[in-house]
Amino acid sequence: MSFAIIETGGKQYKVSTSKILEVEKLDAKKGETIKFKKVLLLNDKQNTEIGNPSIEGASVEAKLLDNVKDRTILVFHKRRRKNSRKKNGHRQRHSKIQITKILAKNGKIIDEADIVNKKKAVKTEKKEIKKSVKK
Repeated sequence: MSFAIIETGGKQYKVSTSKILEVEKLDAKKGETIKFKKVLLLNDKQNTEIGNPSIEGASVEAKLLDNVKDRTILVFHKRRRKNSRKKNGHRQRHSKIQITKILAKNGKIIDEADIVNKKKAVKTEKKEIKKSVKK
C-alpha cells in the first residue's frame, strides 16, 4: 500500500489514494482538482523517500468534494459578581477532499484512485438485475 504525508493548513496528513478527509478551507470550487506540492514523505511498495523538509517535484492530486462547516462551538465569557457575560458561537470551515493521485518527483504516478461515479454504478447494477429477473 503506497501512501504520502502532505502538509496543508499548518497540519500534516497521511494520505493514500481514494481516501476522503477534511482539511482547512481551501480557496477552490466544488469539483476542482487541487495539487498539494508540500509532500514530506513518499512510500510505495518498494522504497520510502523522506524529504528535507519536503520532496522537490513530488505532488499529490485531490478532488474537492465540498466546502462544509463544522459543528457550532460556544464561546462563553463570564466575569463573576460583575453581571457581565458574553456568548458567541463559532463554526469552523473545512474542505472535504478525495485523494486521486500520488506523483513522484520525476512525475511518475505512484498510485492512482479508481474513482467511479457511485450513482452511475448503482443505476447500471439495477438495470442488470432487472434484465436478469425478466429472463
